[in-house]
Amino acid sequence: MIFSRFFRRRTPPSPQLESGLKRSRQGIFRQIVQLFERSQIDRELFDDLEALLIQADLGVATTEALLERLQERVRRGEVRDPVEAREALREEMVALLEAAMRNRRVKIYQRGVPFVSLVVGVNGTGKTTTIAKLARYHLDQGRTVLLVAADTFRAAAIDQLKAWGERLGVPVIAHAPGADPGAVVFDGMQAAHNRGIDVLLIDTAGRLHTKSNLMAELAKIRRVIQRHVPDAPHEVLLVIDATTGQNGLNQARVFTEAAGVTDIALTKLDGTAKGGIAFAIARELGIPIAYVGTGEKPTDFAEFDPEAYVDALFFGDEED
Repeated sequence: MIFSRFFRRRTPPSPQLESGLKRSRQGIFRQIVQLFERSQIDRELFDDLEALLIQADLGVATTEALLERLQERVRRGEVRDPVEAREALREEMVALLEAAMRNRRVKIYQRGVPFVSLVVGVNGTGKTTTIAKLARYHLDQGRTVLLVAADTFRAAAIDQLKAWGERLGVPVIAHAPGADPGAVVFDGMQAAHNRGIDVLLIDTAGRLHTKSNLMAELAKIRRVIQRHVPDAPHEVLLVIDATTGQNGLNQARVFTEAAGVTDIALTKLDGTAKGGIAFAIARELGIPIAYVGTGEKPTDFAEFDPEAYVDALFFGDEED
């Protein structure tokens, strides 16, 4: 089946995004598209659509909001048949993501003045790999980058970040396992200033222990950062594993309260057949998704584009 028969495709997704979302596109979202292969809009269509959207990890609240908007457009006479309903669904899904994108901070990069990105998230989400991808992204933009290994509770995290730094040709500030994370960040901030670094990426411990301990630890790191750059961190990037579904939404709530998350990096999209968690995060928390990861290679990473994301869920090549 060629999905472009059913939707007016506006923003062709990048090959990486289209490939990364293949499982989702061939799974639940294929079934969603097939729902509209009927002669008229009826109650059964909305009931089946509700079940599939929830199964796709949009969650109950976000699914109900989307269906309410779609049903309202039907009542107003804007949507008269299933073909128009398909396009209306696409438009509403794009609008939902774009609403959160309007909350995104403007990122200003200055040569030799460190732009500080504090990267947070639980273990196993691909946090360290995302930092490496983000470093590659900034290098490709012609910026100098410094990595800080402030996840001192796991020796493997320090070693992994060092390995990525060596592979990318990026310096890494690290202490011994078990060291004070604040001390590592202090050294990283000093090094960034002394070397005239453009972008400073700070890895943090990925432990969801008690919220109070998490908040205290991150608050200390913030204080250290702000001694050097009062308005930093300029970005608090939460890494969420797309395969965790609604649990990712719960993680986002905890880290937003603890760390003041400004942006989301959604990883492992190539490993899920659902892909709907982006919509739940955007609507329920209003946090913009800034980046998406679709594989293991440093280049499997891109800035988030709402229209391209939705199109990649619904469109594929003829082999799909």
